[in-house]
Amino acid sequence: MERLVLSLVLALLLSSAASREISSKLCSSEFKDEKYHLNSSGLHLTLYHPRSPCSPAPLPDLTFSTILTHDDSRVASLEARISKKASSRPTSLELQPELASSPLTPGTSVGVGNYVTRIGLGTPATSYVMVVDTGSSLTWLQCSPCVVSCHAQAGPVFNPKTSNSYRQVSCTASECSALESATLNPSACSTSNVCIYQASYGDSSFSVGYLSRDTLTFAGSSVPNFIYGCGQDNEGLFGRSAGLIGLARNKLSFLYQLAPSLGNSFAYCLPSTSSSGYLSIGSYNPGQYSYTPMVSSSLDDSLYFLQFSSISVNGRPIGVASSAYNTPTIIDSGTVISRLPSDVYDALSTAVSDAMKGTPKASAYSILDTCFKGSSSKLRAPAVSLTFQGGATLKLPTDNVFIDVDSSTTCLAFAPSSRVAILGNTQQQTFSVLYDVGKSRIGFAAGGCR
Repeated sequence: MERLVLSLVLALLLSSAASREISSKLCSSEFKDEKYHLNSSGLHLTLYHPRSPCSPAPLPDLTFSTILTHDDSRVASLEARISKKASSRPTSLELQPELASSPLTPGTSVGVGNYVTRIGLGTPATSYVMVVDTGSSLTWLQCSPCVVSCHAQAGPVFNPKTSNSYRQVSCTASECSALESATLNPSACSTSNVCIYQASYGDSSFSVGYLSRDTLTFAGSSVPNFIYGCGQDNEGLFGRSAGLIGLARNKLSFLYQLAPSLGNSFAYCLPSTSSSGYLSIGSYNPGQYSYTPMVSSSLDDSLYFLQFSSISVNGRPIGVASSAYNTPTIIDSGTVISRLPSDVYDALSTAVSDAMKGTPKASAYSILDTCFKGSSSKLRAPAVSLTFQGGATLKLPTDNVFIDVDSSTTCLAFAPSSRVAILGNTQQQTFSVLYDVGKSRIGFAAGGCR
């Protein structure tokens, strides 16, 4: 039935769509030595904050309350996913043909919090701006002729006809069979025996298209036969990126495909809006990091889990039993605000508020309820440390503890959750974070970027 529906959709809609280019904002030359390079120590890509003026594909202007709403949607989708409900989400293959040309309500949980980088694809290679996501497995990008829909992106849409190394993946290929574990959606098959992927997200964002293989290129070096999705129907708020790089634990992910040649580990530093960071795949300096085990979880074997052991404020552990930290904890590059078990959050909020006595309080803002008047740069904030199993500790600077929600209000950048804990990207910013999948450990090092 899915095959018939998709065939009808493709037959009813236009056979091509014009690519739309968005010019990049001007940015200081200090941050323009971006791009990528591949050498004996691995692959190195430049990362940009999604709301940075230096980003090659900045997000449209959004109020901070809107960003928090989208962040809550991402958390809800992660909660549904580990509850094994994600596979019931509708995808564009389930749309009625007469509705397929009408865009869905834009989804936003993927594009609002995730950082962006560039990759080179095709022969000859062209550079594309991509969202980086540790919570997704399949890498995909928009492809001409955009049979159903493409969102506006920075630069031209990838045209498979211009790449000498482009190939489509057949329905009988093992990569096609592996799609369901990578996307939580079953694959489909076109009338010409081409494998069709469906990557859907918790807010109704999705990409549907043809599973393909092509050559990744980095500064003269190349990785042939990379498997990815060539999107013909891409709807949701993915910013102005061309697509998404999936770094989750799955054999179709970006990491796992590059691991045989580069090594089974990656590290990143998520920068502030005023600078740039990096994503590296390959070797690293082991003495640079303090480590915590990468925890295995039956909830979702593609996500990255770790275990909190304690949180302290001004050197004193907050007042909760050690069992309060037993909630499964995901480390995620795309969630903005960290989520803590309710008891742990309440204790942290109380400890921070007690340490901030004398600082005028402000009203709650969206999901953030521990707020103060002023900006984080002017606060005398307490020292907050997050400690994980094995002793690895994040000693958070003020900007990783508080987040400015407007020009006169700053709030504690944590929120309560009853179902899952998440170490979000506000707390990770400027730290070098290592995911050593081969040795099942996560490492932290301060001062990775600005």
